[in-house]
Amino acid sequence: MQAAVLTGPGKLEIREVPLPEPKPGEVRVRLRGCGVCASNLEPWSGPDWMAFPTRPGDLGHEGWGVVDALGPGVTGLAPGQPVTTLFYNSYAEFDVGPAENVVPLPPALEDMPFPGEPLGCAMNIFRRAGIRAGQTVAIVGIGFLGALLTRLASETGARVVAISRRPFALELARRMGAARTITMDDHARIVEKVEALTGGRFCERVVEATGKAWPLALAGELTGEGGRLVIAGYHQDGPREINMQLWNWRGFDVINAHERDPMAYISGMREAIDAVLSGRLEPMPLITHAYPLVRTDEALDATRDRPDGFLKAVVRMP
Repeated sequence: MQAAVLTGPGKLEIREVPLPEPKPGEVRVRLRGCGVCASNLEPWSGPDWMAFPTRPGDLGHEGWGVVDALGPGVTGLAPGQPVTTLFYNSYAEFDVGPAENVVPLPPALEDMPFPGEPLGCAMNIFRRAGIRAGQTVAIVGIGFLGALLTRLASETGARVVAISRRPFALELARRMGAARTITMDDHARIVEKVEALTGGRFCERVVEATGKAWPLALAGELTGEGGRLVIAGYHQDGPREINMQLWNWRGFDVINAHERDPMAYISGMREAIDAVLSGRLEPMPLITHAYPLVRTDEALDATRDRPDGFLKAVVRMP
């Protein structure tokens, strides 16, 4: 099979490698595609802790495709069945992983790109945020995840304030149901706008979805007394300095909404399937860029550089 192999910082090759064989309790999936996650960007940059070359297909964990082969002892799945997966070497034509990390897709979804892991993340973050009707909810950062959360929050009946640096992302947030949008430019101006919008109370819920230091500091200032700050952005570039005096004074809860239990991811993926089937989520308009496997490096670069109109890239298999 063909698989992407990272050979150095910002360097990638497509290599012919042996087809992986499923062990007991495992499933081999012929992948149709794999989403590109922002968490790939730090390894892609070549930090000191990275070892090159990587395993074939390494970093890809947002795959979907069809069951190709079952290892001994696997039941409840069948060859040819469409699935989404939580495997970890999915920048490749095939990947293998535990059967419990495979989620069947219903016929209505089998012909569309379905990166289950980030959709499941959105559902898990939304659950942990505890967003309810009537609340004012600020979403700081409107990328793929921020747009999904804007849709989920607005569908609940919350008043969503979407904050992003990109005009096209703000327009998308309005289409996802945001009641107000604010350009992420001047820190003090944003705080003043939200303070005025909420009558000085600020927001019952704030979701930080950028993974950057300044937006996290901003998100803290937008969270009202007794509210909840939900950290959904993936912070992978070192320590953060926060205004702990403010956080203490306002007495709000801080939720680090990143799951580490694989079964929590799988549960979120199942919820995401139901949300897409019911129309609560519409991921297709948010997948803005698609690349063949041989251009996986371009998909990673686009995820890093975020050209105009970019929200989410996927890699499509031959």
